Amino acid sequence: MKKLLILLLVCMMLLPLIPVMAEETPITISLYYSDNPTLPFREDWPALRAIQEKYNVKLNIEAIPMADFATKVTLALSTGENTPDAIRGVSSAGQYAPFVLNGAAVPISDYTEWTPNFNARVEELGLQADLESIRLSDGKYYYLPMLWEKPIYDGGLILREDYLEKKGFAAPKTFDDLYQILKAYKEDYPDSLPLTTIINPGVLYRMTMPSWGISVGQYSASGTSVLSWDYSKKEYFAAAISEQYKDYISFFARLYAEGLLDPEMKQDDTSTARKLATGQAVATYGYYDQIGGWTDGTEIEGFKLNLYPVLTGPGGAHHQPRSRVGTGIMFPIGTAARPDFEQVVRKLDEVFYSEEAVKIWCLGIEGESYTMDGDRIVFADDITSSPAGVFKTMQNAYGCGTIQMVWYLDMEMTKYDENFAAINAAVAQMDNAIQPVPPTPFFDDLTAEEAALLQTTLYDAFEVWNDAFLTGKKSIEADWDAYVQEMTDKGIEKFCALYNEYKH
Repeated sequence: MKKLLILLLVCMMLLPLIPVMAEETPITISLYYSDNPTLPFREDWPALRAIQEKYNVKLNIEAIPMADFATKVTLALSTGENTPDAIRGVSSAGQYAPFVLNGAAVPISDYTEWTPNFNARVEELGLQADLESIRLSDGKYYYLPMLWEKPIYDGGLILREDYLEKKGFAAPKTFDDLYQILKAYKEDYPDSLPLTTIINPGVLYRMTMPSWGISVGQYSASGTSVLSWDYSKKEYFAAAISEQYKDYISFFARLYAEGLLDPEMKQDDTSTARKLATGQAVATYGYYDQIGGWTDGTEIEGFKLNLYPVLTGPGGAHHQPRSRVGTGIMFPIGTAARPDFEQVVRKLDEVFYSEEAVKIWCLGIEGESYTMDGDRIVFADDITSSPAGVFKTMQNAYGCGTIQMVWYLDMEMTKYDENFAAINAAVAQMDNAIQPVPPTPFFDDLTAEEAALLQTTLYDAFEVWNDAFLTGKKSIEADWDAYVQEMTDKGIEKFCALYNEYKH
């Protein structure tokens, strides 16, 4: 009896240790990640390291170049071979919809009891209706989206403020104002290319097209590449063959023809920085956090870049549409075969949506990247003194604001200066400057496949014609009818009709 009592006592003493011992080996989760060349992925990011240590997880992140990401994801979902456990940065709309509806991804809405942190953030931010908008025709959603408290105007026209002051120009309000500034700069510096780009022309297009009432191409707001949403009529229209697009491409073709637009439309951040810092370019469309890096190293006296509020075009003053529920985390169907599938879902829910994790992804590690002075966040000296600025330094050096999935406006603003806050306040006063993303259609699987095939064909044709119109290889006036006819023959009207029939 005494031996039995001793044995029971030992067992009772060991019981509290069992969960701890079970947690000693971290769960391993593989993840696709779209790698932005302006903030390349690093395995040693302190925020990533802290998350893995805190939540006892090993994230095997495969950083895929942004330009190749969609192709690799499409291949993985279409074949079901060599898929990761999760994919970050995708949605169930557009090109991925047919694969999702044919069983390539887990309907994560079936497992809401496994995502308590995500559920809490949705309720906290009042995003229930937004979450409903990403459900497909079967009433389910297939990814855990990125969550935004409020949209931030984090990028747009970036222009040499010192040049404006030197020439006596007022801050531009319209695209005609911008044209006059670029033209003046070209006259002052004949060898210059006044307006340059970042990464590829898609960034320029997505930030400027909405002021013509359209959004088409690689980063179209609807994800369709060739359709746009009419916010007043609440319906899709064939924007790629519209008069709005014709007027838009005519404006930028004029810039190109007059030597005001850099013909090197695809370039890395180093190339953009060099052109701005040396005065080869005076303006670009990019992000506020890039200004510090572009300013560093210039030898131009008084050099000063600034971000300007949205310019007014024929369609109003509108920036790229934003959703409060962005692209997110999708689980390929193969992940459901893992015996610990529930633990995988629960772990990623914790890693990306718990209150503690959200703070790490935004601010880093308390005592390392920042300290608290009462309620005030104080960043480390090496961060505040960095020429790149707090936000960009936090991204590149700490990994904050990179893989992040929840964005609180006040917390984000601590990483910016008063100037940025004033710019955002000005944009907030404008009439619907940042419009919502168009609704996702409720396609069934067969219709989704048909739409995806049409989209691929139409987008390929559009890209060829758009480049030809921009560079003058095709005449917008003389060849427009032939272009419209080709897009019509390839089914753009049918594609548009499908989106309107199934919109919700």
